[in-house]
Amino acid sequence: MAEQLITLEEFWGLREKHPLLDARSESEFAQSHIPSSHNIPILNDAERKIVGTLYKEKGAEAATMKGFELVGPRFHEIQKEAAQLFPEKKIILYCWRGGMRSQILSWLLGMVGFQVFRLKGGYKTYRTYTFEEVRKDRRLIVLGGKTGTAKTLLLQKLAEKGEQVLDLEGLANHRGSAFGAIGQPPQPTVEQFENQMAEELRYLDPQQALWIENESRKIGRIILPDGLFAQMLQSPLIDLRKPMEERIAHIADDYAALPKEELIAAVLRLKKKLGGLRTQEAIADIQSGNHPAWISNLLVYYDKAYEFDLERHEAGKIRTVDLGGLTIEEQLELLVKIKNQTNAKSPYPAHRVE
Repeated sequence: MAEQLITLEEFWGLREKHPLLDARSESEFAQSHIPSSHNIPILNDAERKIVGTLYKEKGAEAATMKGFELVGPRFHEIQKEAAQLFPEKKIILYCWRGGMRSQILSWLLGMVGFQVFRLKGGYKTYRTYTFEEVRKDRRLIVLGGKTGTAKTLLLQKLAEKGEQVLDLEGLANHRGSAFGAIGQPPQPTVEQFENQMAEELRYLDPQQALWIENESRKIGRIILPDGLFAQMLQSPLIDLRKPMEERIAHIADDYAALPKEELIAAVLRLKKKLGGLRTQEAIADIQSGNHPAWISNLLVYYDKAYEFDLERHEAGKIRTVDLGGLTIEEQLELLVKIKNQTNAKSPYPAHRVE
C-alpha cells in the first residue's frame, strides 16, 4: 500500500488511532524517542557506524549500496516482526529526519500490505516541538515544604480534583533525595524526560494555574530545563508546615517497608554531610527497625538543606501555610482556596495562614 506523509499537526490526531514505529538504531531509540513507540531498526548500531563512515569517505551512493547490502538479508525478518507487532498493519513511522531509513522501512512494509503514515521531518521535528514546549512561560504555583509534608500526595489528590498538576518526580522516576531512587524504575535520559513532560503539558491550559512541586535543579540525574527552573524560582510558592510527628509518620509510610540494605546505602551516600556519628546512629536504627529514630536523625540534615534552598526563591512570593492536624480533604480545600484567591503570576503576601 502507498504511504502517506503527515505533518506534526496531523500526527497528533493520528497517534491516538495507530501505533508508532521508530526506524532508528537501538542506541538512538534508547537515548530518546516519541513515547509509546516501538523500535525496529532498519540499520542497527554496528551497521549504522559502517554506513556513516563510508558516507564520509566515499559519498552517498557507496553508503546507500552498503546499507542495502547489510540490511537486505534481514528484510524478511523485519517484515515478520512488524506483522507480529502490528497485526492491523496500520502504523505511524519515523526516523531521525524523515529520510532514507524511514523511506526504506515504509517501502518494505508497504510491500506486505501495511498502511504507513510517515512523519515529515521525523523525530527531529517532534523533538523541536518538545524542546520548545517545556520552556514556555506558564502560570506556576510551586508547592514547597520540608521533607515529610506530603507534597507528592497532595499533588496527586489535587490532580484527582481536576487541578492542573505536573509531577516532575513521577516523570523523573525519582523522589529527589539520596533515597529517591529506591523502589523506582530506571530514570529516563534528560531528553526523554523532556519528551514525557511535553506530552503532559500539551494537554494543559497555559493560561490556568499549574501546580508543581518545589525541586532543586536536579532530580536524581535529571536536570530541569533552565527556563522552567527559573520560572519555579520566580513563581508563588506555598511553604507547607506540619508537626514533626506527622512528617515522621508520613515518611515512615513511604520508606519503612523498603529493603534495609538500600536504606543503609542511601545513608552512606550522605555520610560526609551527616558526619560519622550521625551516620552510625542512623544505620543502627535502620537495622533495628527503629524507623522514627533514623528518620528524625536525617531530618536534621534535610531541614537545614530545605531552608537553604528556600532562600533562593524570589522574596515576597512565599506564603507559609500550617496544615498540622488537618485531614487530607481539609488540606486540599485550603490549597485550592489559596489558589483561587490570587493570580498565579502575582506575589503572595508573606504571612502564616493558621
